[in-house]
Amino acid sequence: MQRTPDGGPDTFDPASVYHRVGTETDVPAVLALIDGAVRWLAEQGRTGQWGTEPQSTNPRRIAMVTGWARESGLVLACVPGDGGEQVVGALAVGAARSYVPPVNEPELYVNLLVTDRSWAGHGIGGRLLDEARRIAVDRRATLLRVDCYAGGDRALVRYYERAGFTAAEPFTIDQPGGPWPGQILSQRIS
Repeated sequence: MQRTPDGGPDTFDPASVYHRVGTETDVPAVLALIDGAVRWLAEQGRTGQWGTEPQSTNPRRIAMVTGWARESGLVLACVPGDGGEQVVGALAVGAARSYVPPVNEPELYVNLLVTDRSWAGHGIGGRLLDEARRIAVDRRATLLRVDCYAGGDRALVRYYERAGFTAAEPFTIDQPGGPWPGQILSQRIS
């Protein structure tokens, strides 16, 4: 596959994207995706979500991604690349985090969705959300939930709404740099 100067695909066959379960050996690739998103957000002046520092050196973030891999909750979107595969997106699913109000029904929670920004516009995030829906059905969950940063212009909230989620409870997490506004969104699984 040929690449453009920004590293994205020059020609793209959507059928070339495949999903696989991520393992602990994939943790550096997932952290690299997150670092790329942090850089992209910072370039846009949108530092409220993940700040400006690389997450690949953050022990808390490393432990979270490693935990998802150990629990088999990590799914990678990959494309064939020169000499192997290229990880272009990551999804982590499982139980809701401790700050999320519980529900009284079987659910699957999206704990992470991140894509390689050079592949923006190719539906990688949507494909990973489709995979989350498939996993939810397999696990007999009736609800799929996610939370995201709700500050600034709420672009991430709108992304999930376009993907079929409905905004539910807003929340705030107190952090050293100030309050972090979040939004829980949900989607019924049938």
